[in-house]
Amino acid sequence: MRRLLAVFIMGALIIGGPVAADAQTAIIEEDMPAEGGFRRVVLVSGLEHPWGMVWLPDGDILITERPGRLRRVHAGQLVAAPIDGLPAVFAEGQGGLLDISLHPRFKENARLFLTYAHGRGSANRTRVATAILRGTLLEDLRVVFEVDTVKSGGQHFGSRMVWLPDGTMLVTIGDGGNPPVTHKGEWIRKQAQNKSSHLGKVLRIQDDGATPADNPFANAADAQTAVWSYGHRNIQGIVFDPLRNAVWASEHGALGGDELNRIQAGQNYGWPVVTYSREYVGAKKISDDTSRPGMQDPVVVWMSAIAPSGLTLYTGKPFPRWHGDLFVGGLRSQDIRRIDLDGDGRVRGQTSLRIGHRVRDVRQGPDELLYVLTDETDGSLIRLEPVADPQSPSAP
Repeated sequence: MRRLLAVFIMGALIIGGPVAADAQTAIIEEDMPAEGGFRRVVLVSGLEHPWGMVWLPDGDILITERPGRLRRVHAGQLVAAPIDGLPAVFAEGQGGLLDISLHPRFKENARLFLTYAHGRGSANRTRVATAILRGTLLEDLRVVFEVDTVKSGGQHFGSRMVWLPDGTMLVTIGDGGNPPVTHKGEWIRKQAQNKSSHLGKVLRIQDDGATPADNPFANAADAQTAVWSYGHRNIQGIVFDPLRNAVWASEHGALGGDELNRIQAGQNYGWPVVTYSREYVGAKKISDDTSRPGMQDPVVVWMSAIAPSGLTLYTGKPFPRWHGDLFVGGLRSQDIRRIDLDGDGRVRGQTSLRIGHRVRDVRQGPDELLYVLTDETDGSLIRLEPVADPQSPSAP
């Protein structure tokens, strides 16, 4: 594979190796070198488009399937019968049953949270629901939040969740879809810049769906009170970084222009008025601007789309070289991108963990190994385990 030189262009950095510490945006023009030192172990197969996963205190794993099922992995085996009591979902296109998360006090209250698409093709939205897990059944299912804007089509639900140390939750919401999807006579994606809409946002809510009083727009007349950040296209990866007290998010661009962002309260991330992306039809620039004052620049841009979904921070011991690095799942690239960060969160380089399947989610498990969900009709749960030689290529 050809190795790119590091060259500054208009305040950004095109990289194939280490990234200069003072670069604002690392622009990735082509595939990265392969990461070695691990092997892929398929633990479970037969999952239908799995989307999110979480570990229970007893070691079992819960996995959502986009058609609307919640599956349990017990003692390394997929339990045949899905968990009962799930809400009805709009399972078309990118919609369906999406992310899953445990309440921070799950051991006390047995409460979990789900995100899903609700409605029909002509009128749908993202919802957040909570329920109590009782063995093979969900009880006391309640919708605690739903997106204010009804949209059409099966695109851009966003839908990742992450808990902050203060017990509040961040939820990602997509911009509603690509042209020709419209809202009130204009492309619906423009709602990402409209703070009075939930579309194209990261939202911060309490566990009951209420708005925290210290949200950045809690007292703004022109904004939804739940808005935490805006100007996003479709975030399908988000993680809290306790090492740097930061929130990271991986975001789908259109034709190229996928992003890794460091999310800060009240900030505008530009979409669609600032972007590296092009239109799917005709490959025309969506915007002439890739940066503007008052808008946050991405940390990383992938010009050759990876279609990012799933994001985790590695803090374990089995892979000491990876400690403190981000791992970004790639649907289109069928790999996981390791983003090598310094202590301040600046990008030092990137490598590729070859998976060979569409990566929908990547998480660090309780055993400090990485786990992967592949988004396929016959999807799998894969564990990445260390091999003796850290420089050896990944083993199947």
